[in-house]
Amino acid sequence: MPGPFRHTTPPPPTRATGVVADVYAQLAEDFGIERATTFVVLSSAPEVLAPAWALMRESLIAGPGTRTGKELAAYGVSEANRCPFCVDAHTMLLHATGDHALAETLARGGTPADEGHARVLAWGRATRTPGSPELTPFPFPDAHAPGYLGTALAFHFINRVVSALLTETLLPYNAQRLRAVRSLLGRSVARTVRRRAVPGRSLALLGEAGSAPGPGWARGTAAGPAYAALAGAAAGGAELLDAADRALVGHAVAAWDGSHPPPAWDGLPDRSRPGARIAVLAALAPYRLTDEDVWAWRRPAYTDGCLVRLVAYGAFAAVDRIASAFGPGVAPAAEGPFTARRQ
Repeated sequence: MPGPFRHTTPPPPTRATGVVADVYAQLAEDFGIERATTFVVLSSAPEVLAPAWALMRESLIAGPGTRTGKELAAYGVSEANRCPFCVDAHTMLLHATGDHALAETLARGGTPADEGHARVLAWGRATRTPGSPELTPFPFPDAHAPGYLGTALAFHFINRVVSALLTETLLPYNAQRLRAVRSLLGRSVARTVRRRAVPGRSLALLGEAGSAPGPGWARGTAAGPAYAALAGAAAGGAELLDAADRALVGHAVAAWDGSHPPPAWDGLPDRSRPGARIAVLAALAPYRLTDEDVWAWRRPAYTDGCLVRLVAYGAFAAVDRIASAFGPGVAPAAEGPFTARRQ
């Protein structure tokens, strides 16, 4: 079978050094999945890898709120973004929390019997649509908002990276679609998933980039610096585009209403502007990124790391658009090139 990676060939994890090796070590300890392809695919751009991991760790794993609730939010986000890889992963992780019946209800396309669970799932789905009436009131205590909001935004970013740069197959031959397999996989990481992680450990991976407090919804938690660091790292992808391309991306994302666009639409640049096209696809329809799109953009000087940074730029533009519409009382995303486009 073909490997899991599309358009890039990440460095072998066994040869990782520096911050990449440190991220893999934390993945093994706190996520329970050593060298998860979700993050290996980012390793060509370590400056993106570290904050992407930090945001997920400090919200989903170590942030406030129950792990079951945050897994439901992540499941809803992944379903709304049409990311089957991540939907399958969160089904497995719900097994890891011990919520086996809930996991299988979702796998069958059902609705959780528990009203609170159903509301969190619906909220996760609704986060894709800026201004959706289901975004407020929150279906979780205000004190847990940093965990839930951070989880949702982390997976709006991760879903887009996965859909653009990985295949849909979590396991060979989609074995995770078998109930026995997903249950077994969940049980294999159950001890790690059910252990309470110490908040803030990932911030040491960010260096000076982890010093900003981050947006208002995460102020005072480790998710804040992680989010701000990811925003800064993703903004670095702008260097791969000229001013006209950046404007095209900004206008396309600002006009987006959360829907899944058709295969071709007016706001999608053609392949004569390949960098802008890749960034817009990464933001709004990453599963439509093709070999032809990447070939049109590739130049001898462009590495796999450049492609990761360009995809991250587009993905985070969508994240920022989503974050800006979470509702009253929630501050917009950290100031920077993404928020500037809305002014």
